[in-house]
Order: sequence, then C-alpha cells, then structure tokens
Amino acid sequence: MLRLRDPIRLIPLLFLGFIAVGTAVLSLPFATADGSRAPLLTALFTATSAISVTGLIVEDTPVYWSIFGQTVVMILFQIGGFGIMTAATLFGLIAGRGFGLRDRMATQVERNRLETGDAASVLKLVFKITVFVELVVALILATRFATTYGMGLPEAAWHGLFHSVSAFNNAGFSSFSDSVMGFQTDAIVLGPIMISVILTALGFPVMQDLRRHKLHWRQWSLHTKITVAGTLALLLFGLVATLAMEWSNPDTLGPMGVGAKLLNAAFHSVMPRTAGFNSLDMGSFHDETIMANYFLMFVGGGSAGTAGGIKVTTFFVLFAIVLSEILGRRDAGLFQRRFGRAIERQALSVTVLAASLVFAATIYIASVSSLPLDDILFECISAFSTVGLSTGITAKLPPDALVALCLLMFVGRVGTITVATALALGGRERPYRYPEENPIVG
Repeated sequence: MLRLRDPIRLIPLLFLGFIAVGTAVLSLPFATADGSRAPLLTALFTATSAISVTGLIVEDTPVYWSIFGQTVVMILFQIGGFGIMTAATLFGLIAGRGFGLRDRMATQVERNRLETGDAASVLKLVFKITVFVELVVALILATRFATTYGMGLPEAAWHGLFHSVSAFNNAGFSSFSDSVMGFQTDAIVLGPIMISVILTALGFPVMQDLRRHKLHWRQWSLHTKITVAGTLALLLFGLVATLAMEWSNPDTLGPMGVGAKLLNAAFHSVMPRTAGFNSLDMGSFHDETIMANYFLMFVGGGSAGTAGGIKVTTFFVLFAIVLSEILGRRDAGLFQRRFGRAIERQALSVTVLAASLVFAATIYIASVSSLPLDDILFECISAFSTVGLSTGITAKLPPDALVALCLLMFVGRVGTITVATALALGGRERPYRYPEENPIVG
C-alpha cells in the first residue's frame, strides 16, 4: 500500500500536481500576450520545463506569454528549484509530526546522506541563501539594466528579478528573446549570473558544510571535497574546450577580443552544468564543442541543489571505481576514504538508468522527426539533465517528441532512483541469497 507520508514516494506526485496546476493556469487566456488560450501541449511543456527547472521552450517566453504568464513561469521554477523533497520535509516539520528514522533516511537518497535530524537547519539555510542571493543578484542586474541599457526602473527591476530567480534555480528561462546574447561583453551582467549558478549547482549539503567549516579543507566531508574539486575540474575543462574549439569560429568567439572570449567561454563552461542561459549561439557551435557539451550536461552539478544530470559525485565515484580496477586495488575511493558497496551500486544504477532513458528517447524522437541526430541527442541530454540549452530545434519537434521531452524532464528532475523507488511499492529485502558464480566480463 502506498504511504503518501513517505517523501520518497510523495515527490513524484507533488511534481505532477504542480505541473498540472501550472498547465491549467498557463492555459488561461490572460496568460498569453495576445489573450488567446495556449494549446494544451504548449502549456504542459512550459509548465514541465519550469517546474523541472530546465528552460527548454516551444514559444518565445517574453513574446508569447504575458507578464502574468511569465510570473507564473517564474513561480514554477522557484518551486522546482527549491525542491519538492525539501518541501516534503518542511510539510512534516510544520505539521509537528516529523518523519520517522526510516522516512528521513529515505529522503537522503538524493540529498546525499545528510545527518539524521538535520532537516531543520538545512531548511533555514535554504531560505536564507535563496532570499539573500536572489535579492543581491536582482539588485545588481536591475541597477545595470537601468543605468547602462536605458531601461525604466520597473522594466529593469522585472528583468533583474526574473534572471536572478532563474539563475539561482538553474532554470535558464530568460525574459529576453535571445537569452543573454545581448550582454556578451558585459561582465557585470554575466558575472553575477555565473556566480549564482555555480553556488546553487554545488548543492545545499555543500553550502552547509562550507558554512560550518569555511575553507578548512581537512574538515570538509568527502561529499564536499568531491563536489568542489569535481566542479572546478569540470569548469576548467569546459573553459579550455570552448576556447580551443571556438576561438576562430566566426559565428561564436571569432569576432571577439581576448577579454570577451575569456568571459564568454567561462560563462559557457558554467551553463551546461544545468543552467541553460546562453551568451553564444548554440546552433553555430562546432560539432566537437557540441560533443563536449554532451559530457558536461550529462554529468551536471552537485547533489541536493538546483542542478540536474547524474551529478558530480556520481561521475567521480564511477571514475574512482574504474581507476581502482585498472590499478588492481581492492577498494575504490577518493581523498583517503573508501566507498561503500551501496554507494558504488547506486552510482552505477543512476548512470545506467540515465543513459538508457536518454538513448531510448533519442531513438524514439529520431523515428518521429527528420531532424539531425546530433541535435536530437543534444536536446534529449539537455532535457534529462534539466539544462535547457538547445541548438534551436525544440519548436520544430512534432507533438509526440515534445511529450517524450516532457517525460525526460520529469524523470531528470525527480531523479531516476526516486522514480524507481516510487514504483517499487512492494519491494522487500530477500531473506536468502543465491550461490555466487561470476560470468566472463570484457
């Protein structure tokens, strides 16, 4: 019997509920700029993309949706970014009942083993960081828009707030038709967005650890060490790859000066980590740059934050396992700590499930459309990893393909392990084990 009180099973239902409400509201006539009702699939796709903090769109956000509709989209990705799992814990605390030990441990599947009983402090940290970062970034952006780009105060405040909330939640939605391509040489606009994205992509457990132990590396948890070191490595890889492959591309970095090239390459190295803003034309990237983005998007950001993908820790756990096999070591681990078998199996399960879903969706969409396969694969990884970057094919996809992307965004945000656990309603530990026998591998 399904126990709605169990947050690991409540999460998918809450996400579906918010998507349904968002779809209904976006279907109202005054949600669109021209006062007509948005088609059901358009409203559904937009609501799913917003609540999953993805950023893929089938209609130009500032042109198609009214201010009311854009506000609804912003509220949806604020809810999605805050996290339904966090909300489920909050509901239990407000009700004064709390979750039992088993329930609390269940919520830690994607919250990366937070200490039992730590929910209240995490919630306080989430609220404080959310309010502080969003207000500060909104203020910086609004001031810049008003003083440099000739916008009136209300307009500048709106664009500043929208981009601040979108950046903090790694949503990638923009109130400008060309995302942030109009600010390619403006570090005061791109910089705060980058910092906000990086901060929240680390995940709240890392933020809490950094708050407690500051820069004292030895006191950091293994999760924090892997996430911070892995994030820096991936950002450096993205920066170097973008510079090397796009330096002379006349449609991207080619016409820019050295400073602008560094700024935009740095900005782009951050965005595939599930943020979705673009200061460069994605459709003009070289094929090798697109392939590098496959990898960055699939890995994603840190656990228990607003980022998607299989997560940084998952990738580096698998990397450590492969390295230990190559070196003939008995145990896999990093930073003088070994991993438990359960974590290794979880990392492998997440990666295989994610790759299988992306592969299946790519094959299906390729079968119902005539678009290039590399663009379809990019779109599917972007949807599953809740990135929101696109080579420009989203609006060209047939209805069946858009529904497939909706499913990818939903599963990508809820989490493959969460979905699998929610479906395994009657799963129990077997009271016996079969005899061991090993097949030939490789």
